[in-house]
Amino acid sequence: MNLNEQTEQLLETSCWVIDPLPCQVPADGEGQFFAAEQYWLAPPRMAELRAHFFQILLKLNCYYDLYVSSPSEDTMVRNPDPASFASRMLLDSSEFNILIPSQDSLITLRSGDLNLTVYHPSEQMLPLLTRLVAAEGLFFWNPENGDRFLK
Repeated sequence: MNLNEQTEQLLETSCWVIDPLPCQVPADGEGQFFAAEQYWLAPPRMAELRAHFFQILLKLNCYYDLYVSSPSEDTMVRNPDPASFASRMLLDSSEFNILIPSQDSLITLRSGDLNLTVYHPSEQMLPLLTRLVAAEGLFFWNPENGDRFLK
């Protein structure tokens, strides 16, 4: 199977979320989620959030080969140069698929999202990602498990 086929298959698997919030906000929640979301989506704060995402990916790349592409590209770059990847990632409109073939896992970043989505994280990768995410002051949770968190 080639990398593009592996990416497509992984998009159909269960996912985890790397997010500024510790769990999904209920649709009937009493708080100000939409006001907070607009605040975070503003350019200076979105760049700060993406910088945290980049740090997680850069550290993850110390342990695993990452194959990075944007959804509009046909090619994937293996272990991209950190400086060029950082400059691309900090653009608000950049979207990425980050494939980790050795773990059969995929991480996506979409324009306008306040989170990274991790598809099919391996059992080996889960504890490492949990530590990397916590070091950046973010949360790592599984939407299928509701309020249960990794410890």
